[in-house]
Amino acid sequence: MVGVTAGPAVSMSNEATVAGFIRKRERYERAAYTLYSVAVAAARDPFLYEVVGVPDTLDGRFDSIGLHVFLVIRRLNADGEPGHGLAQAVFDAMFHDMDINLREMGVSDLSVGKRNRAMWEAFHGRAAAYSEAWADLAGLALAIGRNVWRSAEPPAESAAALARLAYAQGDHLATQTLEAMRRGELQFLPAREAAR
Repeated sequence: MVGVTAGPAVSMSNEATVAGFIRKRERYERAAYTLYSVAVAAARDPFLYEVVGVPDTLDGRFDSIGLHVFLVIRRLNADGEPGHGLAQAVFDAMFHDMDINLREMGVSDLSVGKRNRAMWEAFHGRAAAYSEAWADLAGLALAIGRNVWRSAEPPAESAAALARLAYAQGDHLATQTLEAMRRGELQFLPAREAAR
């Protein structure tokens, strides 16, 4: 007979902390997926691809989604808690969706984690660059141009148009209440209007 040694007991305070975290996450999950879906719909506006010149590729669509999700997370973080919790849930929804999409595209189970991690790191890098440049329209346009068009030269005025769009969408999101967003209510401007 093999002896079994019990591990360290988990205190009630640790159990309560874990349970509280799970409840908090579940509370935000539905709203987060809805907010993420609204950001994806805005990121797929045909104007971005047909007029602004965002590359209509997997990478281009990822970068457009990333920019719009960045704007949502930026807005949510402006209100402290519970905005931070909802912002984290939106981030989680994005990368859960990316995981599903990779699997649907036929990426092997062994590669999905690595690919998702690479996208996670890319998103964080872009979000940091956009945050750092936010106060300077020209700097934001440079950061957007580097990320959306990668090693290619953006079409003339395209990066500047996306920077103007980011500012306009950011201002528009700032007018929407945290309470509405906690219910999953969010609106973006049409891209044509925001990019003026």
